[in-house]
Amino acid sequence: MIKRLFEVDPWKVETHQLDKENRRLQESLTSIGNGYMGMRGNFEEGYSGDHHQGSYIAGVWFPDKTRVGWWKNGYPEYFGKVINSTNFIQVGITINGQVLDLATDPVENFELNLNMKEGILYRGFTVKKAGATIQFKFERFLSVAVKELAYIKIEATVLEGQADITFTSALDGDVTNEDSNYEERFWLEKGHGIYDDGGFVTTQTAENNFGTPRFTVTTAMKNELSGAQAEAVLHEEDFKVSQEYSLHLETGKSVTLLKTVAVITSRDVEDDKQVQVAQELLESAARGSYAQAKEAHIAEWANRWHKADVVIDGDQEAQQGIRFNIFQLFSTYYGQDYRLNVGPKGFTGEKYGGATYWDTEAYIVPMYLSVTDQEVTRQLLLYRYNQLDGAFHNAKQQGLKGALYPMVTFTGVECHNEWEITFEEIHRNGAIAYAIYNYTNYTGDDSYAKNEGLEVLVGISRFWADRVHYSKRAQKYMVHGVTGPNEYENNVNNNYHTNRIATWTLEYTLEQLAKGQADVLDKLAVSQEEREKWQDIIDNMYYPYDEELGIFVQHDTFLDKDLTPVSELSPEDRPLNQKWSWDKVLRSPYIKQADVLQNIYFFSDKYSLEEKERNFDFYEPLTVHESSLSPCVHSILAAELGKEEKAVELYARTARLDLDNYNNDTEDGLHITSMSGSWLGIVQGFAGMRITDGHLSFAPFVPSNWDGYNFKINFRGRLLDVTVTKDSCQITLLEGEALDITVKDQVVRLEDKIKVSI
Repeated sequence: MIKRLFEVDPWKVETHQLDKENRRLQESLTSIGNGYMGMRGNFEEGYSGDHHQGSYIAGVWFPDKTRVGWWKNGYPEYFGKVINSTNFIQVGITINGQVLDLATDPVENFELNLNMKEGILYRGFTVKKAGATIQFKFERFLSVAVKELAYIKIEATVLEGQADITFTSALDGDVTNEDSNYEERFWLEKGHGIYDDGGFVTTQTAENNFGTPRFTVTTAMKNELSGAQAEAVLHEEDFKVSQEYSLHLETGKSVTLLKTVAVITSRDVEDDKQVQVAQELLESAARGSYAQAKEAHIAEWANRWHKADVVIDGDQEAQQGIRFNIFQLFSTYYGQDYRLNVGPKGFTGEKYGGATYWDTEAYIVPMYLSVTDQEVTRQLLLYRYNQLDGAFHNAKQQGLKGALYPMVTFTGVECHNEWEITFEEIHRNGAIAYAIYNYTNYTGDDSYAKNEGLEVLVGISRFWADRVHYSKRAQKYMVHGVTGPNEYENNVNNNYHTNRIATWTLEYTLEQLAKGQADVLDKLAVSQEEREKWQDIIDNMYYPYDEELGIFVQHDTFLDKDLTPVSELSPEDRPLNQKWSWDKVLRSPYIKQADVLQNIYFFSDKYSLEEKERNFDFYEPLTVHESSLSPCVHSILAAELGKEEKAVELYARTARLDLDNYNNDTEDGLHITSMSGSWLGIVQGFAGMRITDGHLSFAPFVPSNWDGYNFKINFRGRLLDVTVTKDSCQITLLEGEALDITVKDQVVRLEDKIKVSI
């Protein structure tokens, strides 16, 4: 059941209704970010009704305790989580002595507009209060031109009557997390200061017992009032500084407050220099104008859209969905900082801790390879290489050799606190290896695979070789006690995807060892005996398979379940994870997300079309798609199999998962890492893009309810423009050298422009 709060527009997420019952959902959907910091769509003047105040800084986190009654040897010591940071947008407003509060004040002409083309959040309304009618307009953006800067502009115009208006511009570091335990506080004040046109607050994360870094953050502001004269009254208290401007406006008069904010962290600047650096940034910004800062911000967004925009002809809902997802992805991560990654909620909420999951390697890398510079994806690979020591630590904690990459992390050390995920969902180790292959196959650059990547591959392979066991009875290697991608089953034996990706990793590692450089090989010291053991595992791994059905079985006992399709469920039972007990979910046959089909998606060229169809037809009807990562994989496979109706249905679900709140959980924050699925659904699904042994191919079609679509991709130093209509596919080489590609099984030489009939 969908819940749509915003109007359909190709470049905007806009509404003219203040939905107080769904305020949290509105906040999630109007989140903004610039890769360095971000926030939910909160109101500057505050809101006394139910909502979730949230501002977050990339790479700033806290190790929350997890040692409770169920703690066992090998469990993580802490649960890493993103923490709410200083509220710097706060501007309290009073009208003739009464506080402006949209939770209680009726307003007219309400508008809330996230302009995705510009990367700016606009808001406006008219309020009648205390004998005056006033129109308010708000603009807010986090600069992608200067990442430490944020701008808030508020304009008030008296339409009727007279008004004494007070603006109280504040920096409020007295913030908490909604998911804290026992009202814990994660911040201590380190200092604050206030002066005529600004002020600062410096906070530091609380001490912890886990030896993880503490973070210091300085947030500074500069305020400028135009259209009226008012002296700033300065206020300061623990964690908070503010400047209060009181002014009088007659009918027809306007006033504008411009608030510029600088956010500096100890990740980049030493504690004792942060205030100075913040003030220098604000002074530099003041030497220019707001219009110039806005123009530079919009220009940088234009550069991003030029490389990555997808144009859909004939379906405005799909058009809005794909642009919303691209916008939120680029707001979260654009590769400027090798220490960062893509959190499942980005800067839009606290759920999932804001850390790094395997989603990046499985879902983000395939898209970013095509829509950003090659270096951006390489940064994501280096992120894992730089955390290799943490992966060795994680394996050692489990009494195993090699490297076990974490399910959730900020540092490389596992910091997730659900045992069935943390210790059993080990297929994520294979996803790390797959990303190395994917990058190398796509770009043709094997330098990473031969050097840093080879260290990662060997570490992962040593883990797999120790984690498998040999069944003397079956005379096969097996992997017991795992959770596959389908998290609605725990502690199963021989999950097909886990077993298959384990052996693929061993196989790929052996291939790369044969190409490795002498110095790297000497460092890794992989013996001949070790290689032979890996090959034996490859040759003798057990894969559950059912001859009668002709399918790869999800795990050993899956076919013993009551295999009732999702279509027979009552609507009142959905979503299962919100309606059923966990015990009932685990015993059911229902699949949260692609599992066997995840493997078929990863290794498409290793399966025949008949195998793909049999497995799709068996597993998709049992899949509830209650993971945001699920619809896109199924949509891509359905497109390849010619199941257009199913492909389009599941594309719509991934493209508008948050905009239409399909899973009834977007109020907690957006599903950032699954947002690449809408791009993949078009490019890999409808356009059928594949790279096999470095060769680029397309097998495009246009959904019956579309008229056509267009996208661009970077590929091996080239920029290609692809336009697909009902009867043709036109590919233009915008930059780079000519190359051979395949379109609809026709090999063509792309030197300038080619057009193939479809």
